[in-house]
Parts: sequence; C-alpha cells; structure tokens
Amino acid sequence: MLTTLLLIISILDAHIVQGLKFPVQIRTTTTSLSQQSSSSRLGRHVRRTGVTAQTVNTSNGSIPIANTQNAEYISNITLGGVTIPVMLDTGSSDLWVSLPVPNARDSGKTAKLEYAVGEASGHINFAPLTFDNYTVPDQAFLQVTNTSSFTTDISKLGFNGLLGLGPNSGSVIRKGIKSDNNSGDSLTSRIFQQNRTTSNFISFLLDRQGDPADPFTGQITISEYVTGFENIAQAPKLPILKVPGLTDADQHWQILTDKDTGVIGPDGQPIQMKSIVPKAPDGQYVAVLDSGFTLPQVPRKMSDAIYGRVPGAAYNEKMGIWTIPCDALINLSLNFGGQNYPIHPLDVSSSDFALTDANGKTVCAGTFQPITSAFSLLGEYDIILGMGFLRNTYTLIDYGNFVDDTSNDLDAPFVQLLSVTDVTKAHADFVKVRLNGVDTSGDAAHALLPASQGLSSPESAAEKKQHLEGDILRRWPYILLGCLVLVASLVGLVIWKCCCGRWRAKRQAKKERKELGDLPLSATKSPYRSLHDPRSVDRF
Repeated sequence: MLTTLLLIISILDAHIVQGLKFPVQIRTTTTSLSQQSSSSRLGRHVRRTGVTAQTVNTSNGSIPIANTQNAEYISNITLGGVTIPVMLDTGSSDLWVSLPVPNARDSGKTAKLEYAVGEASGHINFAPLTFDNYTVPDQAFLQVTNTSSFTTDISKLGFNGLLGLGPNSGSVIRKGIKSDNNSGDSLTSRIFQQNRTTSNFISFLLDRQGDPADPFTGQITISEYVTGFENIAQAPKLPILKVPGLTDADQHWQILTDKDTGVIGPDGQPIQMKSIVPKAPDGQYVAVLDSGFTLPQVPRKMSDAIYGRVPGAAYNEKMGIWTIPCDALINLSLNFGGQNYPIHPLDVSSSDFALTDANGKTVCAGTFQPITSAFSLLGEYDIILGMGFLRNTYTLIDYGNFVDDTSNDLDAPFVQLLSVTDVTKAHADFVKVRLNGVDTSGDAAHALLPASQGLSSPESAAEKKQHLEGDILRRWPYILLGCLVLVASLVGLVIWKCCCGRWRAKRQAKKERKELGDLPLSATKSPYRSLHDPRSVDRF
C-alpha cells in the first residue's frame, strides 16, 4: 500500500514538473528506415537542416507566416527594436528568443522550458514588443543564450525563438514572476489587457508547400479576420473544455469531436474507440489544436485504423510510425459542431522525409502518428491535431475569460473552424503530385484490404508502462481512497480484536467468580494444609 502511494506521488510529481508542454516538432531528412534508431521518431525529433523559410506577402491587417517545408510556421516579432523570427505554437504559452535583445531589463529570475527536442532556459527579461501593430512596452520573455540541447540548429530552420499562443495559465514565465500587475502574462494576454475594447481572439491560416493549387499564403491576425474568410464568424462555436486535472497548467485549446462520428476513416466509416478522458461524453474524443506539432498524434488503434488496411503498409517499430506507398490516396476527415473537415490527402501521408524501406523503395510517412508517449497521463485529451490538420482549416481561437479585465472576460473561450479543403480539388492535387497526373487511386491494387486483413501496430513495453502509470494517475483519487479505507479497516480490526480480547477476559473472570460463588463453603477452603496439621508428612 505504501509502495502504491509513493508510485502515485512520483508519477504525479513528474507529470506536474513536465507540465505536458507539447514539443516543437522539427523534421529530419532520413535515409533508410532500417537504419533509423528508436530516437528518430518523426513526430518528436524530426528535423530538416539547411532550409530557409519562404517569404510570403499578405494583405493589410495580418502578419505573414513563413512555412519551412510544412514543418515550422514562423512570424516576426520586434523585441527591443530587434526583428526576431519566432515559431508560432498554440500548444504552449511562453515567449523565448535566442538572439540578444538590447536594453532588456533583467527580472533577476530564471526559468526553464522543456520540449521533446531540447530545453530553453535562461533569465526572464522585459523589453518593448511589437506584433501585428500592437505594442506591449514591457513584455516578459525568456532570454536563451544556449540552444545546444536542441536536436537541430534552429537558426538554420529560419527561427530564433518561439511564441506561445496557448492559455495564460500554462505560462512558466508567469509563475516565475508572480506579479500582481500581470507583468508576467503571455503576449496575447498582455495585448488583450491593454486594448480592452478589442475582441480576445487570434486567427490564422497555414499554407501547404508542395500543393500546386494552394490558394492562399500563411497569415495570422489579432482581433480581426483574414480578408476573404470573414464567414468564419458563422461557423459553430466549439467550447474549450476546462481541464479537470490537478493543475490548470495543462489547459490547452481542446474541443470535442462530434458524437459517434468524430473521425471518419479511409473506408468512410467512423473510427470507434473509447476516449481516455474520464468525463468525456460517450462516443466523443477530446482533441487539442496545437500548431507546435508537425504531425498529428492519435491513439494507436486510430492510427492503425487509418493505415493498417492500406496495401503495402508497414509499421516501423524503431521509428514508431506507419509507412505506406506514396501513391496510396487516403481519405480522412473529422467532424466538429456538425461540420465536416476533410483532410487533404497530401496531409495524410508525407513524402517530405525521403524515406525508403529495407529494399530501397521510396515510401511515405503516415502523418497521423500513434501516440507512443504518455502525453496525457491524467487522461485530459485523446488527440493532438498538429499542422497536418490545421493546414485544412482557417482557425479562430477566442480566449474569452481566460484573460481578465477585457471586453469579453465574462464569455467562455471557444474555437471556430472554417474548412479550406475542397475534396475534389484535393484529389486532383494528389493525382498531379503523387500519381504523375494519372489517377490510379480507384483501381483494385489500391483498394483497402478487408478489415480482417488489416494490420495492427505493436505496443512497446515502455508504452505499456506509461499506460499503467496513466491508469494509476487517472484513478489516483479512488486508489488513495481505497488505501485510506484499507488503513482505517486494519486499524478498526486491530482495535476490535483488542476490545474482543478484553471483553472475553472480563467475561471469563466473571464466569469464574460466579462459579466460585456457587460452591459450598468447605469447597472454597484452601487445599493446602497447615504446617501443624498432623496429616502433613515430611517427605525429605
């Protein structure tokens, strides 16, 4: 029992320390799958070196987003008068930069932000910041002087920092400052607080490189719509689910899929499985919108359902991903708020990694990866919808009452999604890019295998351990209560045993006294004779 309690405490402590900060997903150019090590998982440690972010032009009222090979989305901020390209991450809440910022004010406090690909640590500083024509005179940020812990050179990827766009409660810097005047709040919170009549929302489009018919360039706005996409205002408002966990640092932009039809698989049928979120409504999944993940992360059974029936599919255990023939067109979509959001087939599998199988044949990576880490030990969400999903929507995130003292601080936060993927055009794009203009997607060789022949990916020993830890954490109140009940029962049993023993002893004594009281007087005399009794005999 003590061991169980200590295990709960140790797992819980590790969970809170790590804060489930979603990692920046940086890509890698690889050779053969057979040559990959277990540390080269595409969704966690992928990187591409020597790539310069493209330059894009946007209309007035929005900031351009540069796209590095569909792996990072980058915009510029001006901090202390210096223009710094930063990666945009809706899955975290802090700002850090690796370039020196002139005349920054040091708070005297330090912080560390942990990611799957390394860590950013340094002093918490303050400096004037401008973003999308909004200026914060004293924005808190982390000045990082050493990025060697990252698995790649971030400057070669086109950025020198990261801008967290997540809920303010997840900010490590905010907790480090512990100020009463909101000076340690995240950038979006500071902007909304200083412009109290401005609506508390951001919106963004992510473009797709390699798509011959991509109709727009990447853009991000604050408190206004991207020109031409104003009808997002009529899209369903999807409420942000409040995290029921132990700490609000785990709060992210998480929404519910539709009931029983949340994810529509390649066969046109819903993928059915049970949510790991204890309080999730039956038949619905909890999905997090996170632009910091290159590749979406889904439960293993869901990933198997997407790729396991594709002819030629194989699961590579060392890399932890599905690979499929690059000419396999897979239809996939998600449903939110009664609206269907199709995924472009170029986003369901990726040819950006130069992968080959053991025979040297080029293969593509399945982008909806099985989750192989305990990303949600407390059972707070099922799916992480990274860039592979977000490229298919114009996304609006309203912070609502996650930000205090603003125009809509009484309103609950929500998300609105506007589909930007046309299924017919997306099909034509895939044919042009992957099939050399000849549509063979409907022939017998590319038909899905029967469900009985579908492949399943194996669960590693590490995953089984993590799932066990997750089960313990999700059930820790009941386990703790059970332990307390057991302790109370054992103490009660000991007390009862002691009381019963004393009661029996008293009862026996009383019985003996009663028996003695019923004997004749002669029978109660001592059986020993007097020394003067002549009947006594000296036997020595």
